[in-house]
Amino acid sequence: MNKIQKLLIIGFVWPEPNSSAAGGRMLQLISLFKNQGFEITFASPAQDSDFMIDLKEWGVEKESIALNCSSFDIYIKELNPSVVLFDRFMMEEQFGWRVIENCPNALRVLDTEDLHCLRLARQKAFKENRPFSTSDLLVQDVAKREIASILRCDLSLMISEFEMDLLNTVFKIDSSLLHYLPFLLEPISSATFEKLSTFEERKDFIFIGNFLHEPNWNAIQYLKETIWPLLRKQLPDANLHIYGAYPSQKVMQLHQPKNGFHIMGRAINAQEVVQNARVVLAPLRFGAGIKGKLIEAMQCGTPSVTTSIGAESMHGNLPWNGFVTDDAHEFTKAAVQLYQDKELWKVAQQNGIAIINHRYSKELFKDNFISRILFLLANLQQHRLNNFMGSLLQHHTLNSTKYMSRWIEAKNKN
Repeated sequence: MNKIQKLLIIGFVWPEPNSSAAGGRMLQLISLFKNQGFEITFASPAQDSDFMIDLKEWGVEKESIALNCSSFDIYIKELNPSVVLFDRFMMEEQFGWRVIENCPNALRVLDTEDLHCLRLARQKAFKENRPFSTSDLLVQDVAKREIASILRCDLSLMISEFEMDLLNTVFKIDSSLLHYLPFLLEPISSATFEKLSTFEERKDFIFIGNFLHEPNWNAIQYLKETIWPLLRKQLPDANLHIYGAYPSQKVMQLHQPKNGFHIMGRAINAQEVVQNARVVLAPLRFGAGIKGKLIEAMQCGTPSVTTSIGAESMHGNLPWNGFVTDDAHEFTKAAVQLYQDKELWKVAQQNGIAIINHRYSKELFKDNFISRILFLLANLQQHRLNNFMGSLLQHHTLNSTKYMSRWIEAKNKN
């Protein structure tokens, strides 16, 4: 009789699907493994939050773990998982060496979410008012850490084809270590489409995104200072509603109802507020990965105006769910057109539904992903022999990480 496979997820934070796209992504991964019959434990060193999901309701065990503490060694040895999934490279840095030492035969999978080094390098170039170049990545400490983590793992899950290509061409990462797995969604049926609010039933513009995420905060400032004044001139009665989790005082200070600029804070039901809006605005000037806010716009039948960074890797050869432009005046013009032209709006809406159904349908990816996991579990030794750079990095980096962690642990005891 086959033994039950166990999955241990080591989370950077507890999943909050209503706060960020990363939380929704994590639940999609949990569902895939659950359907395959895996017993799942989600462990994290993060504090509990008011908005985390109840993992027990998902049939997932919840475990709080400590950083730089050998209690994790005892815990993982006893659990003895067949697969360990690291949620972002920082978790692999912290716990990877302990996994290798105590469960050497566990398949190690990294969910990158997005390439942090790409997001940070673009952010730095933007702040320095110059174009981003791939050479920016090669001199960055975060890139060295993130790439080392990818090399140490048996497989890294990539959400963006652009980032897959970047890893292949700039960093020379072998394709056998990468797997393309975007958001895994239910297709939009004609019955679902019929229930969407019509053009006439909707009004106003919306931006939605976690305020703690720097690309979102920058986009909100850009909307406030540049785009909204231009838009409001042409549509004096329109309003822009800004929703997002964790609004700080500096965010709330931008609230100006008399100018139609409304900071709304956390949306109790994000789908509802997006479906009641006529157009989503997402002028993202730096970032990485694929954008949950733009996926949500398509699912809600709401056309969007975004930038080339916003739409990166999201629509393949399919037409966008609205307009893509990096120029503030073109952005404003496109937003006004979508807001006023019902026929144009309906075409954009259909484009969005086609993108969801042809590029993000769960059915397109789930079998291939599970097959890859099962193949690696059955051929792990050979797979690792083919990744000499990974074992070299394990040997050196993890020894240094290990001794640093042991030192912190000893210091904490004194």
